[in-house]
Amino acid sequence: MAVPPKFAGHKLVFSSARPSLSASSVPGATHTFELFVDYCCPFSARIFNTLTTKVFPAIREKPVWADNLTVVFRQQVQPWHPSSTLMHEAGLAVLRLAPDKFWAFSGELFAAQKDFFDVSVVNETRNQTYRRLAKVAAKVGVNEEEVYKLLEIPDKAGDDGSLNIGNAVTNDLKVITKMNRLVGVHVTPTVVFDGVVQDTSSGWTVDQWKEFFTKNIA
Repeated sequence: MAVPPKFAGHKLVFSSARPSLSASSVPGATHTFELFVDYCCPFSARIFNTLTTKVFPAIREKPVWADNLTVVFRQQVQPWHPSSTLMHEAGLAVLRLAPDKFWAFSGELFAAQKDFFDVSVVNETRNQTYRRLAKVAAKVGVNEEEVYKLLEIPDKAGDDGSLNIGNAVTNDLKVITKMNRLVGVHVTPTVVFDGVVQDTSSGWTVDQWKEFFTKNIA
């Protein structure tokens, strides 16, 4: 599935090499590893941590993998976790303001995810939760006030009297939700490799991931 230019920060590449045209003018291409994760899901946090701290470094050390793989972070909202929407909105705000810091922000948010579980947010307003999410963004160098400005819900009706007016990233949230629904992903984490859903697990070890990439990357 494609990545719109405005969501380019979702992509992670390991090599600066650009595929060249062959004699037949067929453009080069890489394998695509799409990671559907929810910031509010502990299993998503587990797989993200394993991949970013152990597996991705191993990929960078192996040119045949690094030169032929693109990773895409797919933000998957799970509505049974009410905070999920708010957390992903924060991710979209960072993506808009500082796309180069999106992956670092995601790591910080996964590390702090328990601060946004049901019991942790039940006694605060939505905007108070947004304020705390903006502080997480500040930890990776994104302007806290700019993030909050994109997330804040006004307490007055719109000029046309509308009350469900959302915030500045609502439309982006609609786009990523529509894209994910087209694939049919339901729960997280889900891995899609070259367009096909894979039977992977958040509990996989580095060796199991190495076996996966050895099998799937020529």
